[in-house]
Amino acid sequence: MIHFDNSYARLPEGFFARVAPTPVAAPRLLALNEPLAGRLGLNRDWLLGPDGLAMLAGNGLPKGADPIAQAYAGHQFGGFVPQLGDGRAVLLGEVVASDGARFDIQLKGSGPTPFSRRGDGRAWMGPVLREYIVSEFMAAMGVPTTRALAAVATGETVWRENGLPGAVLTRVAASHIRVGTFQFFAVRGDEDSLRRLTDHVIARHYPQAEGPLSLLDHVVARQAETIAQWMALGFIHGVMNTDNMAVSGETIDYGPCAFMDGYHPDTVFSSIDHAGRYAWAQQPQMAVWNLAQLATCLIPLMGERDAAIEAATRSVHSFAPLYQAAWTRRFGEKLGLTDCDKTGLALIEELLSLMARQRADFTRVFAGLQDGRARDEFTDATEFAEWEARWRAHHPDAELMARANPQRIPRNHRIEEVIASAVADDMAPFERLFQAVIHPHELRKEWAELSLAPQQDQIVRQTFCGT
Repeated sequence: MIHFDNSYARLPEGFFARVAPTPVAAPRLLALNEPLAGRLGLNRDWLLGPDGLAMLAGNGLPKGADPIAQAYAGHQFGGFVPQLGDGRAVLLGEVVASDGARFDIQLKGSGPTPFSRRGDGRAWMGPVLREYIVSEFMAAMGVPTTRALAAVATGETVWRENGLPGAVLTRVAASHIRVGTFQFFAVRGDEDSLRRLTDHVIARHYPQAEGPLSLLDHVVARQAETIAQWMALGFIHGVMNTDNMAVSGETIDYGPCAFMDGYHPDTVFSSIDHAGRYAWAQQPQMAVWNLAQLATCLIPLMGERDAAIEAATRSVHSFAPLYQAAWTRRFGEKLGLTDCDKTGLALIEELLSLMARQRADFTRVFAGLQDGRARDEFTDATEFAEWEARWRAHHPDAELMARANPQRIPRNHRIEEVIASAVADDMAPFERLFQAVIHPHELRKEWAELSLAPQQDQIVRQTFCGT
């Protein structure tokens, strides 16, 4: 059983469309995140039983569920679309954990909604398993993120370029409210709904906030921390559209996301990011751009317009120093520097520059600094040896480095391998990779090859949305 308390569904009808998931032909559980189920207060045995499987597949609704597809707009690669919304997802409802934390339970790939824009509303197995693995790795590393509760095969074929096995992801989030949710009402001049949405977000995420400007300040601060954590892991989101930025500060919508192998700041993986708008190094600037769109939505609620514009501009501009402080702290920890001063910052920048010139592996360099393995990642170790001597003179904190640097990440080629196995009805490689990445700091012999960089013929150069 699940005990729902659906606060978003109690908002006016214009915030969403009421729609039930579309049942699937032959649901089969692929993966269940039992620790997350426990965090949510959900009964494992019930989830593994017929009623639980029916819910996770979209074939049955538990008592208290109030399924909705949320409305939102968004800038997609800079172009504004006034109506997007959940085109292949249904929010079943909200649960409140024992500590009072509130979580959305959403099915992704659960069939068409009024926002589907002629899409089929389905997902194929590959993107579902990718999001499951990557989001849970991010959670294990302490990055604010949506979570994966379950993945279910549908027994149906999803047609993209060709036929692919369908699946449904059960996604858990602090909420699914986006910058684009505010844009949906702002573009319509609906100040009453904007105010109700603002009050809802403050009550749900930022109870300490005192009005719309204070809310903006809090969202800016959260995003500065989250983006700094992305950067410190070599993570590239791939589609930082305003409809993919959650106001809670959580990482949301893992589509063509990827982690860098060889480091370069201009790295792009997304097949649809032709101009590199959302490259690794561009992510902080894109966050500012998105936050400026949120500020524009909130200005009508802030009183006298000129003063509101000035205050909102100051708030958005505060991202830069907040982000720089968070970035410096995160990368300082990766080098074991407890107090990262100007000298420490210079060390970070010099190392990254050296890594970029030689395309050294991002994760393996940082993971190998303490025990000397890092030098093996450079084609010419002479420059690195000189840098390393200066760095060691700072007496880096080994424990701090161990916490900050994962031994392995969900590498793109490994994800592709487990997807191929899952399509062939073998989930063992998925489970093995999943266990390895949710224990990212553990050095185990049986996971050794999962820490290796890809060989030339294993490199994945493009990732795809899956829509």
